[in-house]
Amino acid sequence: MRSWLQKLRNQKEMTHEDVATAANIKRAYYTMIENDTRSPSVNVAKRIAEVLDFDWTFFYDSQCNEVTHRATGT
Repeated sequence: MRSWLQKLRNQKEMTHEDVATAANIKRAYYTMIENDTRSPSVNVAKRIAEVLDFDWTFFYDSQCNEVTHRATGT
């Protein structure tokens, strides 16, 4: 699970549906991304990042983990 993504969504008080709608993707697809069972394309990653206000490359950082996100304030 991408708990950092869930945390960002919760901080914005958004549901899966809210993020999915704003990013122009299906709710089920967003849920799979947040649960880390699917990885978004670059375009989708950028749209989600814009909605939740974070650096879209977090999705692809192989060293990215909870410590990294805490250190960057996300």
